[in-house]
Amino acid sequence: MLDEIFTLSLAAMIALLFHWAFRTLPNEGWQILACLPSIKGQDGRWHGINLTYYGFFNALAVCFAVAIFLILMGSLEQSADGTLVIISGIIIICLPASRMIAALIEKKPHTSSVGAAFFLGIVITPWIILLTNATLGKSAGFQISPIGAITALLIAYAFGEGIGRLACISFGCCYGKPLADCGQFIRHLFRKYNFVFYGKTKKIAYAHQLDGLEVIPIQALTALLYVSAAISGLYLFLKGFFYAALILTLVVTQGWRAFSEFLRADYRGSGRISAYQIMAVAAIIYLALIASCYSATDIKIPDLLSGLKFIWDPGIIILLVILWIAVFFYTGRSNVTDSMIDISVINKNI
Repeated sequence: MLDEIFTLSLAAMIALLFHWAFRTLPNEGWQILACLPSIKGQDGRWHGINLTYYGFFNALAVCFAVAIFLILMGSLEQSADGTLVIISGIIIICLPASRMIAALIEKKPHTSSVGAAFFLGIVITPWIILLTNATLGKSAGFQISPIGAITALLIAYAFGEGIGRLACISFGCCYGKPLADCGQFIRHLFRKYNFVFYGKTKKIAYAHQLDGLEVIPIQALTALLYVSAAISGLYLFLKGFFYAALILTLVVTQGWRAFSEFLRADYRGSGRISAYQIMAVAAIIYLALIASCYSATDIKIPDLLSGLKFIWDPGIIILLVILWIAVFFYTGRSNVTDSMIDISVINKNI
């Protein structure tokens, strides 16, 4: 019963968040979270550093995904040290790579791509697990299950990517095509359910001047599909159907990644087929081949209570808080917007 309560509670909580976010975040006031005075100009005004809701929701998504991964690994009673080493290695490599790969593909220095980071994560994760087992695992007397860890990571990724789409809605990036440019079926399908972005500093405005127009709500579709796959995969995982959970989350997320590019209007590199679509298809093939090399028969049925106890630890909670702060400032400081702050005294309040 605990499995069902936990799964349904997560689904309900995220559904409420999405209901609010889809209605609110396209508005102009939900791009910049705070402006911090930085350098004072000769006119007495300060140049500001803009901190964005993009960073806030990215940090939320990463921490939520890491928390899910830790809970699932704890439910398998995997080594805490081994689990932390694996997730730390993935984050340290993939977080900066999300910018470097996106800059290489899109030829823009101030951009990032979760899809690029995920592809790199998929490539390196099996090898990080093997290296951890061969080094720390051998000396400490533990072995991380490759199938268990990869499946847990895919479920965590689906949750994180789904929630992370809220960052894109707030910043106005990763946007869909205008309904006016689509066929009759698409226009009818999204006649009531579409996004209209407001604000000249949102990417959809300064990149393609599509602010104020009805566009395909591609971010919302991605969020709903990914989280649905994550919820389903989570329940399958908790019931011991590891391969089913792995294939479901992998095919749904990367299959949609490949298809949804055709519905997007933002620049994804030159060519009719983008590099991100190639990465998505390659990820399915690569991970399916890797998974076929391992067996899941020796993995015990997960115990969710053990997983919840694993994460309910002061040290783990502090690490998650530190991670949130680090991701927020890494992804949340805007390099494409500026602000001028005029600070003065209110004489009548002296």
